[in-house]
Amino acid sequence: MVSNINFLLVGNSRLHWANYSQNQSKFFHTKKDEKVPENIDCNQLIWASVGKLPHFSLKEENEIKTQDIQLSNLPDYFGIDRALACFAALKTIENPLKKNFLIADFGTILSITKLNSNGSIIGGQLIPGFLTQLKSMEQNTKNLKVPKNYQIPTKEFLINTEEAILKGVINSLTGAINSSFNPLMDILITCGGDSQFLTNALEMNRKNIINVPNLVMEGMIIHYLSIKQLI
Repeated sequence: MVSNINFLLVGNSRLHWANYSQNQSKFFHTKKDEKVPENIDCNQLIWASVGKLPHFSLKEENEIKTQDIQLSNLPDYFGIDRALACFAALKTIENPLKKNFLIADFGTILSITKLNSNGSIIGGQLIPGFLTQLKSMEQNTKNLKVPKNYQIPTKEFLINTEEAILKGVINSLTGAINSSFNPLMDILITCGGDSQFLTNALEMNRKNIINVPNLVMEGMIIHYLSIKQLI
């Protein structure tokens, strides 16, 4: 039995942590400028990165890289977060009908990645994420501001500017997924920091959507345990 292992994914805007102990996983997230959480030894930390490395040191030999992930047709330049999400989905999501997996990771970037039931990468799409789009409008226009309330408007066309901004951004994200998802051929899996919020906005049969917010971190844990032959 594994006693205590800590994992870190360095994201573009946050640090994502996991602790695995006695077959239990716990997940939490911190800002990139915060101190290392207590009881974490950076020399023993298993880590991967898609963003700028944090201010504390990480051991190179403990890094998980894209080329370490056993998936077919996986380019080395694929983000490790996308590779780990695919690996976790393949290993943990029941798929008796052998459908394709369509993984939507709602983070700084919305990454949409498709792989088949045999673990071969088909391809994907990259779209500016929820907050990235909102902040871009504020930065590049004179009068538009990031809304303070993220309540999803029910109407399609709005008079209120903040509601109109929210609806437009949400439609851009969910629309990209709706146009890519075929329920007869695909299993849709959502993950990432904004996934619980935006999964509710998807206009689909809820039976076809599986929300696993920490799918990437689960992939890190499963990968580590498999190479150590602990599972």
